[in-house]
Amino acid sequence: MGLWPWTKRKKVQAASLMLVRAKFDAAQTTPDNRKHWANADHLSADAAASPEVRRTLRNRARYEVANNSYARGIVLTLANDVIGTGPRLQILTESAEANRTIEAEFARWAKVVGLAEKLRTMRQARAQDGEAFALLFSNSRLASQVKLDVRLIEADQVTSPNLSFAKDNAVDGIVLDEFGNPVEYHLLKQHPGGDAASAGTQYDRVAAAGMIHWFRADRPGQNRGLPDILPALPLFAQLRRYTLAVIAAAESAANIAVLMKTNAPAGGEAAEVEPMTEMEFAPNMAVFTPEGWEPSQVKAEQPATTYDMFKREILNEIARCLNMPYNIAACNSSGYNYSSGRLDHQTYYKSIRVEQAHIEAVVLDRIFAAWLTEAVKVFELGEVGDATHQWFWDGHEHVDPQKEAAAQAQRLASHTTTLASEYARQGKDWETELRQRAKEAALMKELGLTFAQAAPQMPSQGNKDDEDPKDEEDSRAAA
Repeated sequence: MGLWPWTKRKKVQAASLMLVRAKFDAAQTTPDNRKHWANADHLSADAAASPEVRRTLRNRARYEVANNSYARGIVLTLANDVIGTGPRLQILTESAEANRTIEAEFARWAKVVGLAEKLRTMRQARAQDGEAFALLFSNSRLASQVKLDVRLIEADQVTSPNLSFAKDNAVDGIVLDEFGNPVEYHLLKQHPGGDAASAGTQYDRVAAAGMIHWFRADRPGQNRGLPDILPALPLFAQLRRYTLAVIAAAESAANIAVLMKTNAPAGGEAAEVEPMTEMEFAPNMAVFTPEGWEPSQVKAEQPATTYDMFKREILNEIARCLNMPYNIAACNSSGYNYSSGRLDHQTYYKSIRVEQAHIEAVVLDRIFAAWLTEAVKVFELGEVGDATHQWFWDGHEHVDPQKEAAAQAQRLASHTTTLASEYARQGKDWETELRQRAKEAALMKELGLTFAQAAPQMPSQGNKDDEDPKDEEDSRAAA
């Protein structure tokens, strides 16, 4: 009897539980959306990016970049903006002498191996191939005391010819451990698109420590990359087809100089003329048309008034998957004012900083660690500890240098920033700049010059009456 109230209460609660099925409009398949969602699947990240799929996407992306001027310009601009003239290293160990030696020697080595150029190539490869590979090896012929070298590998060469017999922990060209970490890479000895008889069949096993694999994982568990311009590939094709169609229509209209037409009804009194009859005209000649016929010219309907609008919108959609604003993708800022241009650039530069942080962690830190291991022995640096370091990239020029300089001075005066932060905005090492500034001050003192005398002359500001008042209003609004 004492348990009855409790058991009764449990039964009541169980009876009150009801199965609720929620429905979402996007999950419904109807005759209207059936075709749109026909290609949606539930494949895993690696299964969706199968070797055949990646090969097809790579080939099409390379074709567009090679033949489409906009695609080539967008990829080159992205590589130049992300990498610039190359990263610069700053070491923060306790030994100032070791810091200067490491920074100077690494910069010298990076110039010898062409590190900046290779990084730009890797960024282009990631945009059109989806991933970039770099092999770390020792090059005895390298004109540097440190013999570490970096060789770029195309994504086609990292593959397993016998993938169908591979184990479950292997993805195309990559063998993983039980935790999902790469253990080794399968590198074809010859490019599969080469002329060698063994192309695509023989491969070497490269330890993961000697291979750098840079790609963007869009899904958990993804081990191979897809082109960054993947969503824009159909749009590039549409842009080219539309442009060619407009040109073809304009040429067809221009090929017909004069069109003869008659208003006479069928069976009327107009002179008989064979349909599609052609007549040549000579300059400065008076020509009499057949009776009942009137000459007219074909009006050129192309390009239509919406031609510029279509190209602008499709380019804007193409550049969106790269977080690139339209004026950078099209290299045209004619429709921008100061405020909108600056706002779009802020979003774009934020994306650039994210990519630079990614390449630091995946590529640069790996290269520097391998270089430092050899450099410590070559230059007899002794113990350098954990070699805490940071990378500096090219700064972004401000659209209004005078306003930026005034804002910088105000931040420094109010102690809301530091010299290190301000120099980092320009991609410079604050210690190097201060040492250079001290040398300049000492030389000016030795020569008896003041700062005003040694400073370069400012260019004339010109006539303010010639300035566009709209630009001045936009500058005030942005400030």
